[in-house]
Amino acid sequence: MHPITPPHCYLACPPLLSPSGHLTPPLPPYKHPFSPPYIHTFTLSLFTSSLAHSLFFLMANPGVERFPEFYEKWTAKLEDILQKLMQVSNQRTEVVKTQQELQALVSTVTTHLKLYYTTKWAAAHGNVLIFFSPPWLNPLEHAQLWLSGWKPSTVFRQVENLKNRNVLVLTEEQNKKIEELKMRVKMEEEKVEREMERQQVAMADRKMVQLAKITGRASANGSAGAVAEVAVKEVVEGLEKVMKASDCVRLKTLKGVLDLLSPMQSVDFLAANITTQLRFKKWGTKKKDTAGPVLNVNQDK
Repeated sequence: MHPITPPHCYLACPPLLSPSGHLTPPLPPYKHPFSPPYIHTFTLSLFTSSLAHSLFFLMANPGVERFPEFYEKWTAKLEDILQKLMQVSNQRTEVVKTQQELQALVSTVTTHLKLYYTTKWAAAHGNVLIFFSPPWLNPLEHAQLWLSGWKPSTVFRQVENLKNRNVLVLTEEQNKKIEELKMRVKMEEEKVEREMERQQVAMADRKMVQLAKITGRASANGSAGAVAEVAVKEVVEGLEKVMKASDCVRLKTLKGVLDLLSPMQSVDFLAANITTQLRFKKWGTKKKDTAGPVLNVNQDK
């Protein structure tokens, strides 16, 4: 067993978690309200302005402010761990490790991953918006994002690549269980994606219409801003549930794969997985730093 599950993220991860991590009942079937185009035009500007206003205060939260620094230190430690993984993976014939030593190395990785998600969840509580577009990631890393992190199903492509290179030689039973896990993960991904779509629809329709009606009545006494803040808070809470659910799928996927591999295979897999992650960080940062000035297509010639 690999202890990578953060607090309140259960093995049978629910599609929705409350901010405290407890199960919440599913939302009732969504019914579209009438939503004429002019209602959307009016409310979109008001709602997004309130969202931007809220984001300003989110960055003032100490937990969010400190997260980029934590992430840099966490990544530096991850690079150190990768060196140990690569040393064992590349020198397996020269340096013989016992199963216990290999398992201890794998546990070092999973403990480090748990630290990331525990810290992320603490910082994201009430401040989740920034984790859907983290300013501490480069553009290439942003392009790989799936609901605030890596997409779980990409793990299976990594497994296939390692198999094709004969780095991972799996038994028939292992291959069968990997395929079963792949199917379960795909279903979990789709479940979270449906919930994210549900949140987006609610943001664009139901909450907009309700906010427009209330704002019209509240504008006389100047309470529209408070009403908007309440609406933003509801959206943020919904997105926090989506983020936690997506993180749970990530952790379940990683744990599921590691449980099917031997300690040495786990070392090889984690070395490849972390290498890919750090390459995106290195390549994306280099590309960003060496990018030339943006061409102004409207500039007079």
